[in-house]
Amino acid sequence: MDVLSIQSHVAYGHVGNASAVFAMQRLGVEVWPVHTVQFSNHTGYGAWRGRVFDGQAIDEVMQGIAERGVLPQCDGVLSGYLGSADIGHAVLGAVRRVREANPDALYCCDPVIGDVGRGVFVRPGIPEFMRDHAVPAADVVTPNHFELDALSGQRTSSLASVRDAVATVQALGPRVVLTTSLDAEDTPEDAVDVLASEGGRHWRVRTPKLGLSVNGAGDAVAALFFVHWMRNRSAAEALSAAISSVHGLLAATEAAGSREILLVAAQEELVSPSRVFEPDEV
Repeated sequence: MDVLSIQSHVAYGHVGNASAVFAMQRLGVEVWPVHTVQFSNHTGYGAWRGRVFDGQAIDEVMQGIAERGVLPQCDGVLSGYLGSADIGHAVLGAVRRVREANPDALYCCDPVIGDVGRGVFVRPGIPEFMRDHAVPAADVVTPNHFELDALSGQRTSSLASVRDAVATVQALGPRVVLTTSLDAEDTPEDAVDVLASEGGRHWRVRTPKLGLSVNGAGDAVAALFFVHWMRNRSAAEALSAAISSVHGLLAATEAAGSREILLVAAQEELVSPSRVFEPDEV
């Protein structure tokens, strides 16, 4: 399996491609990383160095890949944080090129917009670009609860209202919606819910809430879920596999007191999670 991953990248730590690429490679996927930024570290540290690339830079890399004649063997495209609408259009251009070469290729969009407590943290125009262009082009989308509400134009709290919001997002185009960091009325204070939705059915995995806050977990979840779904075409199975792995990574990270996910040190969790969380249909 070959996946084109267009995301941000950091030299130190694990966010964006620095999280997603190794996670997919550990599952035996051949990954073609294209970086939208190259930073020293993630911005959560408050200081960083590096630069943001523009859409033309992405187009140039895509042209070089196309010239190798390998686009027909690309099975999927994964995208994450977009620094600008210009980069977003370049990402969708890459998706179109891949699909022209391989009509069976799939696209997973992690529609990064914001989060509860922080609100919208992307540049103006990005939320609208996600809703109007990126999400409709995708086969799979992986919003968090805040982003699901933003994309659907609804405020959700009950599980029933979340299902309605998922249906609204699916009506835009994607067949599969993975809602992460779900905080519904029946979500316990000491738990984290994730909901996978496909074909009018919904599956939930509930894991214990851990006492840490690290960047990059969402990037790993999107990558792992996409790979598992492409392989077995089961949202329920992909949900269980992805969340079990990431929970294992985070538990190891918490135990070590690390600020960065122990993606390499705890890599066995990617292929053989120490604890498997089974999904419940809801």
